[in-house]
Amino acid sequence: MREKAVERRNVNKEHNSNFKAGYIPIDEDRLHKTGLRGRKGNLAICVIILLFILAVINLIITLVIWAVIRIGPNGCDSMEFHESGLLRFKQVSDMGVIHPLYKSTVGGRRNENLVITGNNQPIVFQQGTTKLSVEKNKTSITSDIGMQFFDPRTQNILFSTDYETHEFHLPSGVKSLNVQKASTERITSNATSDLNIKVDGRAIVRGNEGVFIMGKTIEFHMGGNMELKAENSIILNGTVMVSTSRLPSSSSGDQFGTGNWVRYKLCMCADGTLFKVQVTGQNMGCQISDNPCGNTH
Repeated sequence: MREKAVERRNVNKEHNSNFKAGYIPIDEDRLHKTGLRGRKGNLAICVIILLFILAVINLIITLVIWAVIRIGPNGCDSMEFHESGLLRFKQVSDMGVIHPLYKSTVGGRRNENLVITGNNQPIVFQQGTTKLSVEKNKTSITSDIGMQFFDPRTQNILFSTDYETHEFHLPSGVKSLNVQKASTERITSNATSDLNIKVDGRAIVRGNEGVFIMGKTIEFHMGGNMELKAENSIILNGTVMVSTSRLPSSSSGDQFGTGNWVRYKLCMCADGTLFKVQVTGQNMGCQISDNPCGNTH
């Protein structure tokens, strides 16, 4: 029994000092690997970086919205949202382009003015083809379908381009109208003022069924030529005065025989009919064989 005890003690001592007991050498590459390794690991890192960037951008946008709208414990300090769809700005707002919804209205408070300011740029209100532009020196309105101004309280029409329903009148305080082309049945002024039509270049007045100009006194002032054309006749009813100070003339009669000049004399019948006679010599009258006046010259 003593020998067995000594042998057991020696075996235990050898076993406790043998650290390689039970070790089996295994190739690590053949073991099953767990976790994200290789391309999957790189992809996971990229996704984490992308999420981090998105979180930073979201934080910046949140801070900007908070600074601009000024959201506080009591709500928004710069604007109000109402159940009716009204968006009310309570402070001065800096905006670039505003796109209202269909049939929207932009207005101010009841007892306050609505102030819209453009920083060195025109203020433009546009809806489809209709555009209102407010600039430093002028205000222009452009529309292909017409326009109409009315009082929102009384609903009275102040100005309208619907000529079929309303006669065109200049608004109160407007002294002149600047247009490039106008198509209308009649142009008239009130009984106490004159009607003045001024152009910088050439003015053309055309009527499909004739042009009738009536007035107490009709004056034409022009820097160039005046041309009257008609398919049937031109009737001047009243006293006709022509200033010859600017008409071409010649003091000598030698030019009648040359081919450089072709002159006509303006003649008028007793009934007001005008006709021309070619001047072939000096002191030539209006008596010609085929004059339209008949026996009356």
